[in-house]
Amino acid sequence: MKSKKFLFLFSLVLFLSLILAACAGDGEPEESGEEGSSNEEGEGDGESAEGSDGELVISIGSDVVSLSTHGSNDVPSSNAANNIYETLTTLDENQEVQPLLATDWEEVDETTWDFHLQEGVTFHDGAEFNAEVVKANFDRLMDEEIASPRAFLFEAVESVEVQDDYTVRINLEYPYAPLLANLAHSGTGIMSPDIIEEDYAQLEDGGDVDAYINQNPAGTGPFKLENWDAGSQLVLSRYEDYWGENAKLDTVVFKVVSEQSSRVAELETGTSHVADAIGPNNVSRVDGSEGVSVLQEPSVSLSYVGFNAEKEPFDDVKVRQAISMAVNKETIIDGVYNGVGIPAIGPLAPPVFGYDESVSGLEYDLDAARDLLAEAGYEDGFETTIWTNDNEQRVDTAVAIQSQLKEIGITVNIEELEWGAYLERTANGEHDMFILGWSVVTSDADYGMYPLFHSSQVGSPGNRSFLKDEELDSILEDARRATDTQERQDLYTQAQEMLVDLAPMIYVHHQEYLLGVSDKVKDFGIDAQGIYQFKQAYIEE
Repeated sequence: MKSKKFLFLFSLVLFLSLILAACAGDGEPEESGEEGSSNEEGEGDGESAEGSDGELVISIGSDVVSLSTHGSNDVPSSNAANNIYETLTTLDENQEVQPLLATDWEEVDETTWDFHLQEGVTFHDGAEFNAEVVKANFDRLMDEEIASPRAFLFEAVESVEVQDDYTVRINLEYPYAPLLANLAHSGTGIMSPDIIEEDYAQLEDGGDVDAYINQNPAGTGPFKLENWDAGSQLVLSRYEDYWGENAKLDTVVFKVVSEQSSRVAELETGTSHVADAIGPNNVSRVDGSEGVSVLQEPSVSLSYVGFNAEKEPFDDVKVRQAISMAVNKETIIDGVYNGVGIPAIGPLAPPVFGYDESVSGLEYDLDAARDLLAEAGYEDGFETTIWTNDNEQRVDTAVAIQSQLKEIGITVNIEELEWGAYLERTANGEHDMFILGWSVVTSDADYGMYPLFHSSQVGSPGNRSFLKDEELDSILEDARRATDTQERQDLYTQAQEMLVDLAPMIYVHHQEYLLGVSDKVKDFGIDAQGIYQFKQAYIEE
């Protein structure tokens, strides 16, 4: 249960979203929430609502990277996967856990959970959904040979057992409070047993992990893959035998359009029905255009500038603190995001459990920054490189950082990378500084901190800062084991205070999602995790 303070803070963020203009980044490593509304029970009848069928085109800034639930940890992939696959639980609009493929569950003891499953559910390829399938999926998620970047979701899981055809038991190594929220994460989405088997088979023949799944995804969701032209577009079509209420749209097209202005033009001309991440500079343009409007929603995400804590000079905490104190976040928020969004002190947004408003961040102070650089042996500054993908707000942020750090003698070169290469190379630790975002898709501090900062999670799981601190590790481990709510809060407060001093990243701001939507599109939305809500959407001609 969320505390009253938590609900108040979430309501405050919703209120602020009504009086602020919005900002949003294109696909950020999960980096991604993928929970939607719980489906209504009942058999799919294969019929669309009257006047609601059609094709919806949404222009997105970055292409999908993987169509495996165990694959890449990024928002564009999660947005596609969230419509193909489903999870045992889901988060509602209040960030509370609700049933989805699991009808209910019970805590047998503090390390044992039983989940009762929906019956009569089929996958897109005709396979049946049952407890054996759930076990196969979870075993694969934990398989070291697969090396899923989302395996941390099940780090506390010791084993998964089949109790009967529609009951699965999860045995934990220790009490783990975020379990139910983690089961709403698309990384635990259930894939067809047949594609899992085929993917293992091609892996034994020398293929790559997820190679078969990426070409043949099959879930239980309201949409199935029609085709994927990498770098261009991905098309989903309605699954007519869906176990719940059928989707209304015939097809959904994810069209890759990297430039914000081009996405807005697509919207204005009617080529796209929805333009993602239009940016704050385009708000007035969209609002002033006939037949379209701006959709603005608060988020549980963080935009940040990360350091590689294993590389000189960023392996020196004084250098990281100095740079953090030399960057004026207010100027970036005002200049790049038009003053929109909530300034970040640490990694957690106010709606996330574990957030503590009393934690104080490093203040902007150029003199103190220069002193720290001198203490670290860099009184004359140094030269470094900051990486970004082609997201326009991130590029503009890099330019702002470049200008501000020049004030303390640091020369910053900007390098822009293609999205897939960007994720791969930052996961490999090839960078100096980089700009990314993180969406706390479970609305729990465990997801907002453990993958980003625990030493076991360096690389693709989330810790691209390569921070390794034994004391912080211990606190994060204790927090995920604690079952008392106040004890968990106290531990996360300690962790947030430590992260201010460790300064593995500059916590810039908690963004708001900003999309342009045709007035013809009805009942479309985006949740706090950044996941599009297509299931009830339709086009009104």
